[in-house]
Amino acid sequence: MQSNQLELLTPESWSSYELIDTGGFEKLERFGSFILSRPEPQAIWPKSLTDADWQHRSHAVFKRDKGSQEKGEWVLRSKMDEKWFIPYQSSGLDLTFKLSLSSFKHVGIFPEQAVNWPYIHQKVEQLPVEKPRVLNLFAYTGAASLAARQAGADVTHVDAVKQVITWSRENMEASGLDNIRWVVEDALKFVRREVRRGNTYNGLILDPPAYGRGPEGEKWLLEEHLSDLLQVCAELLDRQNYFLIINLYSLGFSALILENLMRAHFGERPNTEFGELYLADGFAKRLPLGVFYRFSSI
Repeated sequence: MQSNQLELLTPESWSSYELIDTGGFEKLERFGSFILSRPEPQAIWPKSLTDADWQHRSHAVFKRDKGSQEKGEWVLRSKMDEKWFIPYQSSGLDLTFKLSLSSFKHVGIFPEQAVNWPYIHQKVEQLPVEKPRVLNLFAYTGAASLAARQAGADVTHVDAVKQVITWSRENMEASGLDNIRWVVEDALKFVRREVRRGNTYNGLILDPPAYGRGPEGEKWLLEEHLSDLLQVCAELLDRQNYFLIINLYSLGFSALILENLMRAHFGERPNTEFGELYLADGFAKRLPLGVFYRFSSI
């Protein structure tokens, strides 16, 4: 049945990741053996630890370039590896992710998305289809693709950045998996072509950014293009056996906006959930990290 109750979801505890503190428009996180300090525009409250404590604990701190909201550089405060690997084990999943410091403050994983990986794994296993077809759009480094593949899905992974596809392949190999289909293409172009070909998928996973560029310079703006994308995706989703997850991280989009969009394009669906994703730091402050909407036939 359609749910009208907005939900707050956070992942189960994960030994390889910890949100230590938040505040002052920053977050202090542990990924495996290394602690990082990064900008976080929604952490407008004061820090619980002192600035000196943050500096003492941090292996690396991200400093934005002047005039940029995203790009910058990492300042190393102590020696750390250029790349390192962390395991994720939960609900039948056994995955390994490569992490690295990027010039856009990202490290290769979005920890709040761990709430979706067991869901994907479970839905793929439960679908009454021999090998469910799953499409992951704006797939980044592929954690969701790995969760679907480990459950036995036939996975197509689409991202516009070739280097990110290479990173995803490393994660696949580190997790002992194979046979994911990699596609470097603009997401909207890809789904339109799939509809023309008459293809359908049992699972759709969407994690569109607020803005971006396709491999041929195609412009993506969430508020301009999301509705068109969802309209096409409604044609791609299998009519009988299906699940869908969409996540948005944009300060301008509330969970209610996403609910309205999804109901407009997909109608009333069974087992619907929607709301906010968050992570709690070590002082019980809850950091919102995007909105989600998901449903399934099972």
